[in-house]
Amino acid sequence: MLELHQVAQHADDLDRAVDFYTTVLGGELIARFEPPGLAFIRMGTVRLLLERGAPSALIYLHVPDVKESISQLRDADVTVHTEPHRIFVDADGTFGEKGWEEWMAFIRDSEDNLVGLASRHAPAPTG
Repeated sequence: MLELHQVAQHADDLDRAVDFYTTVLGGELIARFEPPGLAFIRMGTVRLLLERGAPSALIYLHVPDVKESISQLRDADVTVHTEPHRIFVDADGTFGEKGWEEWMAFIRDSEDNLVGLASRHAPAPTG
């Protein structure tokens, strides 16, 4: 059985990146190694490795409500790259409950990497 274990993300300033992913996004610092300048952050069940030598990765984080998360992040002076928007209606239940909507938004982390936020919502009532 395969399970995503770790994602590496570029970080020019390790202190700043650790602060962003722990304080702003709520991850948990697992370990930090100096040298060589590595930090491991628990993000749910996946480890995020922050490292200067890593390439920029486009990661998507599941949040309960994209609109609410963007509002909170904006209040924390996080750069919003793309406002929340519906990207998909799961008519067939391919990714979960039939008819539910998937919403996304994008922010910039402290190192200017693009980070996606995603949430699923019951369809809006009609009529």
